[in-house]
Amino acid sequence: MTDRHPIPDGRTEINGRAYMADAKGALVPVELIKPQHLLEDETVRKVMGFALGLSDQVSRFKQHTFEDLGAFDAVLQQEYGQSKGGPKGNRTYQSYDGLMKVEVRVADLLDFGPELQVAKAILDECLTEWSSESRPEIRALITKTFNTDKEGTVNRALVFTLLSLDVQGEPRWSRAMDALRDAIRVVGSKTYYRIQTRDVVDAPWRTVTIDLAKA
Repeated sequence: MTDRHPIPDGRTEINGRAYMADAKGALVPVELIKPQHLLEDETVRKVMGFALGLSDQVSRFKQHTFEDLGAFDAVLQQEYGQSKGGPKGNRTYQSYDGLMKVEVRVADLLDFGPELQVAKAILDECLTEWSSESRPEIRALITKTFNTDKEGTVNRALVFTLLSLDVQGEPRWSRAMDALRDAIRVVGSKTYYRIQTRDVVDAPWRTVTIDLAKA
């Protein structure tokens, strides 16, 4: 059972009388608050207590996982002079019976330098000169790539889609792609854990869900 994080009941006692603050910060006597609003407040605080308790558990789980796998890697390093994993730190650990595994994936965190605007300017020239019937799929891809999201950044996945295209007969395209490649900056990395299980060795893997939104 998840430990419940202690949540204050939101009540303040003044001169022997209980008050609760409303959304504007005003203190309202508890006896004047509608019963359904009190019940709603109590329910939300209860859910929040369990949610924060679960969040604490997940944080401890991630820390224990990091430490346990790190300890195992240290044993391998000590015994054989080599650890699991490729050059980026990706690695997989599996139970002896082949029914459980833990995958560690290290993803680069990317940002884009000023060369990005150079690439966009060159591609805008191409879009201006191409007729509406010319390369419609590429035109749409360029437009989607540079339509900024909520944070004002380009669509990073589509940037790599652009880089994978082979556009013939347009030298400016090569210049734009060179600028795009030069714009990519690796500013850090993030480690992800994926834990999977299966009933028998020829069955598909099932991911153990920890994300509440995917449960």
